[in-house]
Amino acid sequence: MTTLTTDPAPAPPADPAPAVRRRRRPAVLHVYTLLLIAWLILPIAIMILFGFNDTHSKQNFRWEGFTLRWYVHLFDKSDLTTALVNSLTIALLSTLITTVIGTLAGLALGRHRFRGKGVTNLVLFMAISCPEIVMGASLLSMFVTFNLPRGYLTILVAHVMFSIAFVAVTVRARVVGLDPAVEEAAQDLGAGPWTRFRLVTLPMIMPGVVAGALLSFVLSIDDFVITNFTSGATVTFPLWIYGSTRTGTPPQVNVMGTLIFAVGVVIAVVSARRSLRASR
Repeated sequence: MTTLTTDPAPAPPADPAPAVRRRRRPAVLHVYTLLLIAWLILPIAIMILFGFNDTHSKQNFRWEGFTLRWYVHLFDKSDLTTALVNSLTIALLSTLITTVIGTLAGLALGRHRFRGKGVTNLVLFMAISCPEIVMGASLLSMFVTFNLPRGYLTILVAHVMFSIAFVAVTVRARVVGLDPAVEEAAQDLGAGPWTRFRLVTLPMIMPGVVAGALLSFVLSIDDFVITNFTSGATVTFPLWIYGSTRTGTPPQVNVMGTLIFAVGVVIAVVSARRSLRASR
């Protein structure tokens, strides 16, 4: 008696469609990312380009040739220079004040329990999420109620008020992730409160402090809405640019914007290199 054997049926060929789709997804994602980056960089590139425009009219909207004379004559417009100095000094002063106050607030919120902590957190997030026009109008009402003349000082107070929340939240996020055993070990070794803060706590929270300070500086020098409510006769760099759009924005504005952008890029690169070196 013989038995018949049959060969197994051949397996159907694998469908190449899933592999093709998997290869297409990274390509589509790369193209989308490049287009998004190009869209974000385009206004900055136009600003940098028209800082070299050899224009002879008030309207700096048409390319007329390459020149470096706007970098040479950067401070020829005294009112523009004054506005830039106002913005830089207000940003530096507000950053200094908010960094100190916001760091102490972040330490208190991240490390201690006290009555009113929940309300304080709520107020901080309200200050962050509040529309600028609402905050500007409320600050204007406060200054008018107390009969304070609007000017340089009121702008500084306004910038400090809306920047403290950003510094406090940034520092608090850093404090929450710290190991309290390190400070306890320093205390066991005889370090007092100030020595413990200066040599142990502050170095550990310094990345959060620096991040909050940089964020405060950027928010201050870039602010227009709240500054417009509280400026009075004082003109800052954003206010000057807004006013110049009616008669024509000079190329010096593009040059100053390019220099401010370049300084920000340098700070970001240095900070990234230091963080990478520290992680290694």
